[in-house]
Order: sequence, then structure tokens, then C-alpha cells
Amino acid sequence: MCLGIPAKVISIEESMADVEVGGAIRKVNIQLLSEVKIGDYVLLHAGFAIQKIDEKEAEETLKLLEELYEVC
Repeated sequence: MCLGIPAKVISIEESMADVEVGGAIRKVNIQLLSEVKIGDYVLLHAGFAIQKIDEKEAEETLKLLEELYEVC
């Protein structure tokens, strides 16, 4: 099973973006998406942004992941 993690884009430089997930900043490849801008939420998998998602969906998913982490 694969898991995609929502992240907020905080900076962009060519085909790479810095994204924030749970306070951690990661550099990811955004070549698979068109028109990504700062403030967008993207779904991450294996170092690539694979889909843009809306803020509400991203926040709901992050909340569920946090709840799952607390249970484990």
C-alpha cells in the first residue's frame, strides 16, 4: 500500500519546492504538476508532488494521520 502525505508549498525554485509537513521542511520535485504556487497544498509520494489538493482536504487528512499516530 502507498501513502500520500499532504504538504503546503512554502517556496519554489524551478522544478523543486520546499514543502512543510508537521513542522518539518522537505524539498520535493514538482515536475509532475502544472501551475504549482506558494501556498498550494500538494500530495507527496516518494519525493514527488503527485497531485494538488484543496486546503480543507489537506487539513482533514493531516488530522486523521495525527490521530492514527497517537493511537499507535
